[in-house]
Amino acid sequence: MNLTRLWVSLALVFIISFAILGYYGGEIYHTMPPIPKRVMTSAGNVLFTEKEIKDGQNVWQSMGGQEVGTVWGHGAYVAPDWTADWLHRESMWILNRYALNQYGKAYNALDDEKRAMLRTRLKKEMRTNTYHPNTGDLVISPIRAQAIAATSKHYTALFGNDPKLDHLRDDYAIPRGTIKDPQRMKALNAFFFWAAWACATNRPGSNITYTNNWPHEPLIGNVATGSMVIWSVVSFVLLLAGIGALAWYYAKQKHVELEETFPEKDPLLALSPTPSMKSIVKYFWLVAVLMVVQVGLGAITAHYQVEGAGFYGIPIAKWIPYSLTRTWHTQLAIFWIATAWIATGLFVAPAVSGREPKYQRFFVNFLFVSLLIIVVGSMVGQWFAIRQRLGLNTNFWFGHQGYEYTDLGRFWQLFLAVGLFLWLFLMARGIWPALRKKKDDRHLLILFLIASTAIPVFYVPALMWGQHTHLAIAEYWRWWVVHLWVEGFFEVFATVVIAFLFTRMGLLRVSTATASVLFSTIIFLFGGIIGTFHHLYFSGTPIGVLAFGATFSALEVVPLVLIGFEAYENLTLSRARPWVAAYKWPIYYFVAVAFWNLVGAGLFGFFINPPIALYFMQGLNTTPVHGHTALFGVYGMLGIGLMLFCLRGLTKQRVWKTKALAFSFWAINIGLALMVLLSLIPIGLMQTLASVEHGTWYARSAEFMSRGIIHKFVWLRIIGDTVFTIGVLVLGWFILGLKTGWSLTGEQLHFGKKNEIDAK
Repeated sequence: MNLTRLWVSLALVFIISFAILGYYGGEIYHTMPPIPKRVMTSAGNVLFTEKEIKDGQNVWQSMGGQEVGTVWGHGAYVAPDWTADWLHRESMWILNRYALNQYGKAYNALDDEKRAMLRTRLKKEMRTNTYHPNTGDLVISPIRAQAIAATSKHYTALFGNDPKLDHLRDDYAIPRGTIKDPQRMKALNAFFFWAAWACATNRPGSNITYTNNWPHEPLIGNVATGSMVIWSVVSFVLLLAGIGALAWYYAKQKHVELEETFPEKDPLLALSPTPSMKSIVKYFWLVAVLMVVQVGLGAITAHYQVEGAGFYGIPIAKWIPYSLTRTWHTQLAIFWIATAWIATGLFVAPAVSGREPKYQRFFVNFLFVSLLIIVVGSMVGQWFAIRQRLGLNTNFWFGHQGYEYTDLGRFWQLFLAVGLFLWLFLMARGIWPALRKKKDDRHLLILFLIASTAIPVFYVPALMWGQHTHLAIAEYWRWWVVHLWVEGFFEVFATVVIAFLFTRMGLLRVSTATASVLFSTIIFLFGGIIGTFHHLYFSGTPIGVLAFGATFSALEVVPLVLIGFEAYENLTLSRARPWVAAYKWPIYYFVAVAFWNLVGAGLFGFFINPPIALYFMQGLNTTPVHGHTALFGVYGMLGIGLMLFCLRGLTKQRVWKTKALAFSFWAINIGLALMVLLSLIPIGLMQTLASVEHGTWYARSAEFMSRGIIHKFVWLRIIGDTVFTIGVLVLGWFILGLKTGWSLTGEQLHFGKKNEIDAK
């Protein structure tokens, strides 16, 4: 395979894809819903100001933001989508006032003909754009002002201490007195009104709202658009075409491959760990601790769905409410997965060049201490933020930013960015001596360095929004981090690391591995970079975002359909020579990565990605189906596999007792599958049906989510959660045992026979 052609293709993918991503980022500034200077009635009464709307966004962030309910469909799944909920409550209040004024009855007491007439009147009221760009004023009718006041009163009671709403707060997992300051509460109402207004109001010169008619709300004519259907069909066709093309190409390449020959002995046994490589082991202890804590927080977070004020009768919401446990649960997942991958890089870098750079161990230890400070400091800051003990400025810097997966305060984000660039420096100085030698693996090392560079560089978008940045712009940059950083370049990095490890073990030829990694990177990023747009269909973006997002998110799935070949090849490699058995369980985790890549990232991802599907599914339990199976199933399994590979290298002369490791592997994978199949998918599908028939508000409402059948499926999740948690605990026990000795036998590894034993 021509490597030069592959490098040129990769460069073109980067240039073209980021040009499109950047262009539409600029277009968002022109199409996003405006924030009015004043929201006022036609009589001149001012309801809200621009400052109150922006401060309200900060208040929403400080109480947990996307970790308590959703706005524009992004966030947590227990409380409502506040935009859909506000929009429905405001609409129903106006309809009832229309009905009482005209017929003397409530809206629901009228016949279908009269209700249809009132809905037509409501649609004109809600969808007509009365924002005046010359003055910056949003002028509303007196009746709508009354509806806003009534809806604001409900939210003030909900986030306050009104005992009449205790049951509803319990359903939403929101503690009493979430917002204590009346001025903050007024600002929060201003923000919720504005976010809902953007969902209901047509763009200038268009009959489609700023959020492309999301959420589904039949009362005001918010329904799926024709462009959603068209681009969804296009995405299906392109997916099939891409699968066919890739299958043909893959078959052609496999036909011309030469048979591999494998070494008789383990080449890595000759590798002597350097001081910095030995110091990496504490990173993996941290990974184990954070993973156990993260899974425990996940169990508490899931339980809040049926007992919103506590945990089996213990009123823990007083100290760690749902918004906090979910924040820590998602944040720690990123921390421990990233730590495993970063530690792997630090372990591999000296092995590449065969030498230890000066002061490498000191910097590795310094980076570890910095990581600890970031983890603990950010968690403490978020606790103070959600308890409303920080000012809005202080909250932005040290508390809770309110954006899912990027919840860290700005100070901690800057600290983390500096740490990642320090990590890149340590990686580069470890790899550089090997790069200067013109050997066969030079192309692979260059790709390794590029992938390493992408990790700190693509975290920088987390710093691109400010305290008062428009929500549409903040969402645009947030998905750069979540999609491109977490789902994109970390995977490229891991793919290169795995290829490098297999080449050093003699299980893959360097030329084959280099060409394979380059080709995989090209086809993954070809769909993956522009595919970022599928998160932004309904976030105040132009129609072009919907078209590109639908098209390229379908192409993201294409490289995953042949993932079974990768799994088979990894299994084959695990049986290539007797000595490879020592790496059986790390390789099995790579096989699990391939499986969950196909199922979690591929099938479940495409299940919700087409615009017509996501229109009805956004913000429902269909999203965490993809989230859990992709984040833990792919990136978590990959982190565990890389960690075990490094630990195998650090205990290279000792035989592992693998019964606990085998049990944990199967328990984690089976538990994850049961969690999804027994609970998340059934609930998500029932919510989708409710969303199609009644609207997004109903699918997320307490009325629907408190139904007995929903609670039964929530309780069924305990089965999968329990199996999964036991697997994680056993894995942590095994890792600890590598230090204490209970996971090791007294035997030494020998060539030519099975190296791992199933010892009790």
